[in-house]
Amino acid sequence: MSYYKRDKRAWLVLSDGTVFEGYNFGCEGTTIGEIVFNTGMTGYQEVLTDPSYFGQIVLQTYPLIGNYGINMDDMESERSWVNGYITKEWCEEPSNFRNTKTINEFMIEQDKIGIWDVDTRAITRIIREHGTMNAAITTEDIDTTKEALMEQIRDFKVVQPVQAVTRKNKGWYYSQDNRANHVALIDYGFKHNILRMLLRLGCNVTVMPANTTVDEIRMLNPDGIMLSNGPGDPAENVQIIENIKDFIAYGKPIFGICLGHQLMALAMGGETIKLKYGHRGMNQPVKDVARDRVFITSQNHGYAVVPESIKEDIGTITHFNLNDGTCEGIEYKNCCAYTVQFHPEASAGPNDTGYLFEKFTNLMERGQLGCL
Repeated sequence: MSYYKRDKRAWLVLSDGTVFEGYNFGCEGTTIGEIVFNTGMTGYQEVLTDPSYFGQIVLQTYPLIGNYGINMDDMESERSWVNGYITKEWCEEPSNFRNTKTINEFMIEQDKIGIWDVDTRAITRIIREHGTMNAAITTEDIDTTKEALMEQIRDFKVVQPVQAVTRKNKGWYYSQDNRANHVALIDYGFKHNILRMLLRLGCNVTVMPANTTVDEIRMLNPDGIMLSNGPGDPAENVQIIENIKDFIAYGKPIFGICLGHQLMALAMGGETIKLKYGHRGMNQPVKDVARDRVFITSQNHGYAVVPESIKEDIGTITHFNLNDGTCEGIEYKNCCAYTVQFHPEASAGPNDTGYLFEKFTNLMERGQLGCL
């Protein structure tokens, strides 16, 4: 790939053959992925570095991206995981006291291809009407390459995304003095703010790979297990689901977020479905049934748990989405576990759903007495 030129043309090609012409930013070249849209007005750096976007081309519905630049403090992982990036406009002169580089400089640094000055509203409408589809961004001459590119777009598939994003080495340990609880954070593509929240609440944290077994957990002897977010179809992770069944039998408190929520449901005999275009943004209204309160949440997922698949003697639906009624939270009855589909660490409220982390620390402090 070569580097950005301001007047370089670029094209977005959808799997239905629709083509949008715009300009290139970031690197030049061709990239293919599953196109999705995010409705957040801020948080573009978190989007770019969230491992849950592995294999996807992300369209930002908010028209101006990059106005506060990029800084190292807001990284949700060590690198960017998106396959491509789409925006109406990007800011060349960001203004923020923490800013260290422009979004274009970051895209070049991360070897990512972007397209801007396209009709993002029209593209979003297509995705909403027809559902998530494959697409490509290219700076190559579309007149001569479209036929071959369309075949590549149709054949594209995200393969083993969790294995691609998880840390490969075991036992990344994070601690500060006078810590109480020890959490085994299973990395299916975890966002760093999950780690920050646990440390802030007085936990030592050991980050373990996605394929961690219960024997390895026993060797750690943690006070609780966190099942992280991550990319892809949860049902494809057959061995991971079997491992979670062993975690459940182990008996320590379990808290799952996003993909972790879906994997836990599958381990408990539930089912998941692919949503038409998913939930991605910071404005998803979720109702907590027990508290009789509505929270505005941050979300990033394309699959959901089928609520009817969770039997009454297995678990209780604790949260649901007010837009489409999808399952947003489950508390399990015969083990010490609860999960949510949204991201309580993402500060959409900004701290409204932080009580879910506090619940986890309380369960760990109370031990088995807290597991009802």
